[in-house]
Amino acid sequence: MRNVLIVEDSRAIRSLIRITLEEAGDFLTAEAANGFEALKMLPGRKFDLIITDINMPDINGLELMGFVKANPAYQNIPLVIVSTEKSDEDKKRGMAMGAVGYIVKPFRKEELVAAVNRALEGK
Repeated sequence: MRNVLIVEDSRAIRSLIRITLEEAGDFLTAEAANGFEALKMLPGRKFDLIITDINMPDINGLELMGFVKANPAYQNIPLVIVSTEKSDEDKKRGMAMGAVGYIVKPFRKEELVAAVNRALEGK
């Protein structure tokens, strides 16, 4: 089983991502409503992947990514961004910060599963 942390302030989108991954197979998920909640969860469980939104209250997705990539204990966890931000500049910025995938909302379930599998293959 692969442990995936879903960081998204929309409960509906978090649920959609969780259900999509659980239906796809070998995934256990944990959910955080913002980057602050995610940071509190990291020490308690080994995650194989983090899926994060960008625009969230408290600590946003880019700030979360910066912390993850700067911390030796977490820096090798692949990150996939799922966001409404769809400009090339937004995508480039996310990838430059260490994301291995970038999905624009609304997304197709197959697109999400493919991005997650690609991210985990590179691990």
